[in-house]
Amino acid sequence: MKSKVEPLVNLNTNPCKMCMPMGSATAFYGLKNCMTILHGSQGCATYIRRHMATHYNEPVDIASSSLTEQGTVYGGSDNLKKGLKNLIELYHPDIIGVMTTCLAETIGEDVPGILDTFLEENPEYHDITLIPCPSPGYGGSQYEGYFAALYAIVSTIEMSGEKHAQVNVVTAPISPADTRYIKTMLSLFGINAILLPDLSENLDGVHDKEYNRLPHYGTDIADLKKMGGAKLTLELTGFERKNSVAEYLLNTYGVPYIRLPLPVGLRDTDIFLKTLSDISGKEIPQELKKERGRYLDAMIDSHKYNSAGRAAVFGEPDQVYSTVRMMCECGIMPVVCATGSACPELVKKAGPEIEKLGKRYLSEDFKIADKADFKDIEAMVISCQANILVGNSDGRRIAEDLKLPLVRRGFPIHDHVGGQRLRMLGYGGSMEYMDEISNHLIDTTETTFREVLYDTYYKNSLIEEEKREKQKKEEQKIVQRKMTETQEEVMKRKTLEHPCYNCKGHKFARIHLPVAPACNVQCSYCVRKFDCPNESRPGVTSSILTPQEALERYLLVKKKLPNLTVVGIAGPGEALENWESVKSVFEMIREQDPDVTFCLSTNGLKLPMYAEELARLSVSHVTVTLNAVDPHISGQMYQYIRFMGKEYRGDAAGAIMVANQLAGIRLLIANGVLVKVNIVTVKGINDSHVPEVVKTVKDMGCFITNIMQMIPVEGSAFELVEPISNKQLTELRKQCEEIMPQMYHCQHCRADAVGTLTDDKSIELKGFLSEEPKEPEPVSKSYRFAVASQSGVIVDTHFGHAKEFYLYDYKNGEVRFAGKRKVEQYCSGEEYCGEKEDKMELLLKALSGCNGVIAMRIGMEPKKKLAQLGIKPVNTYDMIEDAVKKAAAAM
Repeated sequence: MKSKVEPLVNLNTNPCKMCMPMGSATAFYGLKNCMTILHGSQGCATYIRRHMATHYNEPVDIASSSLTEQGTVYGGSDNLKKGLKNLIELYHPDIIGVMTTCLAETIGEDVPGILDTFLEENPEYHDITLIPCPSPGYGGSQYEGYFAALYAIVSTIEMSGEKHAQVNVVTAPISPADTRYIKTMLSLFGINAILLPDLSENLDGVHDKEYNRLPHYGTDIADLKKMGGAKLTLELTGFERKNSVAEYLLNTYGVPYIRLPLPVGLRDTDIFLKTLSDISGKEIPQELKKERGRYLDAMIDSHKYNSAGRAAVFGEPDQVYSTVRMMCECGIMPVVCATGSACPELVKKAGPEIEKLGKRYLSEDFKIADKADFKDIEAMVISCQANILVGNSDGRRIAEDLKLPLVRRGFPIHDHVGGQRLRMLGYGGSMEYMDEISNHLIDTTETTFREVLYDTYYKNSLIEEEKREKQKKEEQKIVQRKMTETQEEVMKRKTLEHPCYNCKGHKFARIHLPVAPACNVQCSYCVRKFDCPNESRPGVTSSILTPQEALERYLLVKKKLPNLTVVGIAGPGEALENWESVKSVFEMIREQDPDVTFCLSTNGLKLPMYAEELARLSVSHVTVTLNAVDPHISGQMYQYIRFMGKEYRGDAAGAIMVANQLAGIRLLIANGVLVKVNIVTVKGINDSHVPEVVKTVKDMGCFITNIMQMIPVEGSAFELVEPISNKQLTELRKQCEEIMPQMYHCQHCRADAVGTLTDDKSIELKGFLSEEPKEPEPVSKSYRFAVASQSGVIVDTHFGHAKEFYLYDYKNGEVRFAGKRKVEQYCSGEEYCGEKEDKMELLLKALSGCNGVIAMRIGMEPKKKLAQLGIKPVNTYDMIEDAVKKAAAAM
C-alpha cells in the first residue's frame, strides 16, 4: 500500500486529471450573471469550452485575452484590458472571474494590478466585481482549480459582517443533479442557505427558445456579500485544505464551520441529515426515513452480487473517497483507489476503510495512489485483479483494453450523454450508484461464467486434446486439398458455383450486401431511390447496411442457407465510390469464411484505381456495366459523371467512361479476375452497337456478356423510352453468341438479393436491420386481383412468364384466396416471344373479371392492353397478402 506511484520517467504519459483553469471555470459557472476570461492563449479557452460543453451538454462561454508572442515578451495587460472591455460590452455581467494560465503565470503577470488599473481607467465599470484567480495548469488539477476559484471569490468580495440567520454551504465538485439534491434537503429542513457554487441550473438548464449568453442562475453577488455574517458554514468535502472557504470565513469574519464528507452512502448521508436537523431544530422528515429504509433494502438485494466486486476507483479526491466509503458499506472491495490530484491524505483516510473490509474477505492486496497516471492505474488494475472500473470516461481505454465494465461518474464524461444528471448524493443517489455497479457485476458474471467453467474443468483436458487433434487433421486435409488444387481449378470451381456466371448453378445461393449507397454517375435509365422494398430490379434495396451489419447479415444467412457460395456487392450505388466500406466487408467476411467467392459489380469509372486491389482481396468475379465502346454513344447513356472532383456530360463523359472501363477490364484480366460484362440495351441509342461491344470485350479476354433489356423507371430520363422487345433481345443475344458466350438467365437482381436465382429469400428476411412498412388503411370497396406467383406466397413472377395466376378477393381490409387460373405462358423466351396476338388475347380473356393484376414486372405493351380493359397493372415484389392490400389502397 503506498501513496504515490512513481513513473518510470519523470512525466505523466496519460494523466488522470485536467488543468486548474478547468476547475476554476466550473466554480465560476455557479455564480449568477458571472462571466470568465482566461488570461492566456486562445487555445486554452477552446480546450476548456470543449470539455465542459461535451460533458454538461450546455453552451459554455469563456473569453480569452488571446496572448500572442508579443504579449508574452512585453506583457499582456493591453490584451487583458481589451478582452475585459469586449466582454463587458457583449455580456454586461455583474461578476467577471479572471483566470490565469501557465503562460500568464510564467511571465509573471500582475493580474490584480492590471485589474485595479483597468477600473481606474474605466470608472464606469466600478459596479462590476472583478475576481482574479491564479490558476496555472502546472499548479495542480481541476480539483485544485475549483477550490482556488472558491477561495478567490470569498477573499475578493467585500463582505458585510452583519449577522443573520442564513447558512453558508460550500461543496466539493459535484454534478448539477447532486447540487439540486443539496438544495432540496436544505429546503426540506427550512434552512435558508447561501450555496457556493450553485451549478444546478447554469450547467443543466431547461430548453429555452432563446439563448441567454449570460448565466442567469446561480448564487447572486448580493448573497455572496452576506456570507461573512452567516451563522454557520457547512463545508462538504472529506479533506482539509489550505485555501478552505470555511476557514477563511472563520478567521476573517468569525463564522463557525462544520466540515462533512459528501453525503454518499448510508453513514455519510446519515451524518449530513443529522447535521441539517441540528442546524434547523427540525426532526428528519418521515419521507427521508422511508428513503433510507429503501436504500437499506437495496443493499440487502445486491449484497450477494457485490461480494464478487473488486473495484478500481479513480477521479477527483472527494468522489474517490466517498465512493470507497459507500463500497465498503455495501460489500464491494475497492482494490485500486487513484486520483490525479495531489492528495496524500487519501491513503490515510481511505486506507483503514479498505483494510477493514479486506480482512473480512481475506484480501489485503490493494493500492492507493495520488498524482496518478492512467498508465499507473492500468498496471494497478491488472496487479490487483480488479473486475470493474468506476470513474470518468477517460478510463474507457483501460476498460476497452482489459474488457472491464466502466461505471461513469465524475468529470469528464464525453462518450455518454447525461453526465450532468448523474447522481451519487443522498440515499436515492447512492442507491442508483450502487445498483449500477451491482448490475455491471451481474453482467460480467453472466457473460464470463462459461469461460471460467471451461478454463477450470475443460481446458487442457484429455477431451479437449482429442478434439484439437481431430480438428488439426481436418485442417491439414483442407490445406492439402488447396495446395493440390491449381489456380485454374479454383477459378473453375468458383465459377461453377456462381449462379450468375453459370446457368447450371441455380442450386447455389448468393447474397448481395447493400453497403454502397453513393454513386459517381447518373445513368439515364436509373433513379437513385434505394429504399424500395417492393421493387425487383438492380439498384434498389430495403436498407443500407454498415460493414458490421453486412457481416452479421452474411453470418445469419449462411446458417440458414448452407448452399450459399457467393457474396456480391452490387450497389445500390457504385461499389468503388464506397471503397472503404466495400473493402471492410470483404476483409471481415474473409476472416470468417476463407472459401466463399467474392463478386462485385461496377460501372467501371474508378476501376483502374482499384482493379489490382480487388485481386489482392481475392475478388474473383467482377461484373462491369459497359454499354458502349464508342464515346459518343456512351455519353448518351449518362446524364453526367463525376470524376476527380469534376462533373462531365455528353461526349466528354463518354470518352472518360470508355477509357476507364476498358483500362480497368484489362487490369482485372491481367490479375486473373473473371470478368462478366453487362450491356444495358436502349432502343435507338446503343441497340445496333451491342455486337461491337461484345466483339471488343471478347478480344480482351472477358468470360461472358449479359445483354439486358432496359427497364423503364419512373422519374428517369429514359422513362418514356420503349424497351426493345423480347424477340429483338433474343435475336441480339443469338447474334452475339456467335462471338462469345451469352447469359440468358439474368433475373435483374436487387442490391439486397438473397438465395438462388429461382428462389429469392429477400422477402423472407425482410425486417433485418430495417423497419417494416406500415399496414395500409383498409379500403371499403371490394376488388379481385390476379397474382403472378410461382410459390403461391410471394409475388415472384413476371407477367409474361406466368403459367398460372392466383386469384385473391379483397374486401374491407380482408384478403381471401379465390382460386387459380391456368394460362398459356405469354413469354416463353423463344424467338417469337410475345409476338402472337392470340396468346395475349387468351391471356387477357383469362383475366376477365379482375380489377387488377399484380406481378413482379409487367411490360409496357401488356400494361397498355390491361389498362384498356380497365384492369390496373401493379408492379411489386412482396408477400401476396401485403401486395393485395397495397394494390387495393392504390386503386
